[in-house]
Amino acid sequence: MVKAICYTVAAILVCVGLFIFSELYMMKQIDEFAVALDSLYEKIENETATREDGYAVRTLWTDKKSKLQILVPHNDISYVDYWLSEACGLLYNGNYELALGKVEVLKEIAKNLPDAYRIRLENIF
Repeated sequence: MVKAICYTVAAILVCVGLFIFSELYMMKQIDEFAVALDSLYEKIENETATREDGYAVRTLWTDKKSKLQILVPHNDISYVDYWLSEACGLLYNGNYELALGKVEVLKEIAKNLPDAYRIRLENIF
């Protein structure tokens, strides 16, 4: 009986630790992506952004998404891919005004994405 209780408590502690680690890990990855988006946004706003700046953010996102595939559904990851590809295409054509709008959407997605998968009561039920 004591063994079963100890195993149950240990399993619960491992699960709680795993949930906390995954949340912190996801926040770190998204925060790094958000910082890159902020930098790109400022460059676009000043009309100094080049397509290489957009591709650098895309490369960073490719690295981040390979790590986030376990924690975030593929639909949300492809949604970020879609908006980022559009922004890079607009930067390639030098259309700063429209690219600014796409990056603004990406910033909002990066801000809201971690909240959608946090361990919270409203996300469970």
